[in-house]
Amino acid sequence: MAIKVILLVIFFGAMIAIGFYSRSKAKNVNDYVLGGRTVGPWISAFAFGTSYFSSVVFIGYAGQFGWKFGLSSTWIGLGNAFIGSLLAWLVLGRRTRIMTQKLDAKTMPEYFGKRFDSKALRLAGSVIAFIFLVPYTAGVYNGLSKLFGMAFNVDYRICVIVMALLTGVYVVVGGYMATALNDFVQGIIMLIGICAVIIAVLHGQGGFMNAVKELSLIETDPTVTAPALQGSQGLFASFFGPDPLSLLGVVVLTSLGTWGLPQMVQKFYAIKDEKAVKTGTVVSTFFAIIIAGGCYFLGGFGRLFGDIEGVKLVQPDGTVKIAFDNIVPSMLSTLPDVLIGIVVVLVFSASMSTLSSLVLTSSSTLTLDLIKPLMKKDLKEKTQLRLMQVFVMCFIIISVVIAFNPPTFIAQLMGVSWGALAGAFLAPFMYGLYSKKVTKASVWASYIVGVGFTLFNMIHPVIKSPINAGAATMIAGLIIVPLVSLISPKPPMDKMDEVFSCYETVVSVPEKENLGK
Repeated sequence: MAIKVILLVIFFGAMIAIGFYSRSKAKNVNDYVLGGRTVGPWISAFAFGTSYFSSVVFIGYAGQFGWKFGLSSTWIGLGNAFIGSLLAWLVLGRRTRIMTQKLDAKTMPEYFGKRFDSKALRLAGSVIAFIFLVPYTAGVYNGLSKLFGMAFNVDYRICVIVMALLTGVYVVVGGYMATALNDFVQGIIMLIGICAVIIAVLHGQGGFMNAVKELSLIETDPTVTAPALQGSQGLFASFFGPDPLSLLGVVVLTSLGTWGLPQMVQKFYAIKDEKAVKTGTVVSTFFAIIIAGGCYFLGGFGRLFGDIEGVKLVQPDGTVKIAFDNIVPSMLSTLPDVLIGIVVVLVFSASMSTLSSLVLTSSSTLTLDLIKPLMKKDLKEKTQLRLMQVFVMCFIIISVVIAFNPPTFIAQLMGVSWGALAGAFLAPFMYGLYSKKVTKASVWASYIVGVGFTLFNMIHPVIKSPINAGAATMIAGLIIVPLVSLISPKPPMDKMDEVFSCYETVVSVPEKENLGK
């Protein structure tokens, strides 16, 4: 217990110190929200990666999908790395930085408002972002509470409150730069921690080969696998697992989803220069391979720990229910105390980096895209800063209240949040960076389909899995936006030419960066 407490105290102290160190770099709105658009390559890459992966992935997703798909769940981590990180940087990174600077947009709703010349789109986008970031934040708190309860055997509410206070302090004090610097430190902890945990867990199962052998002897469970594959053995140690189509749905949601999440895309707004784009692309992809690939690979061995108390819950009618959120904590409970302490700091790192990004995104969106446009008089810079700091605390309080009584599994909370946000924002944001022909009506159509289908599916499930439902809304948006743009009034071409002129600006570069003819 002493080891765990000492590690946590050192970790908390470092986070708060970085927050106060960054205070001098958050004197105005641009600095507070985007770090003055001067964030370097390694910090940009780690900020993107650590905001991507939290306790939702480590505890919720790794446990649930590792149980359902076995070792094939590793594909989810690889999808996160190559689609959610590598392709996101290649497709969105540079263009997002150039376009948002041209439009002087600090948030995603502000981008929609200025890119499509619509105050209403900006207001609607801010409401969507604020509402649907809350369940994701609650899922992060809930995931951490499971691990905290296992490691310290205390009421998880204490963990949630402590984490909320710490996140609030360094975000309120230091803004984006505090979160980015903390993300860098937390990212290093995550890389070291996940490698140590995988080695220790496999060692406890007699090594990698023996663990795979034991996994291959487990029969598939008819309640969680595709009918065509029921009764087969060895599928949990196979290449594509027992249910490849459901696996594909998870890959789409968790990988493509990052392209439409405000807290992820806004990392590109703050990029400093060309070097930051190139280095960030490589580093964030490597980071995702290790962290996401490692988490899902580890979760793939979850069924070997099915006999530990708390994983299988017997219901009053005699049926057995799997407590997916308890699987990874149960796996980790077998580790030595020193490693458990490292794991606690690892998940705290992952969770606090994501939380800080979420609360900063929510508060800035609410202030700049909802409150400011509705005010008759211009808000002073200092007033905007104070409002954002107040909303940081309000957002944290709302998330804590939900986390105290979470409505469903962690994975489902994230599915609803990502499905609505990425379903509404992904397609119009990406197409808007590349095409002058994307119309205002198509953005409204994407908003309506993304949010409308998510809410309808919650009340009257058309697609039972929130994960697959979220993936479906993203794909629907990618189809709907170009179709609606074809049949709706086109934006003024002179206005579009002016907006897209930012891509044509001629700059001088050294010969080593351009071979010429």
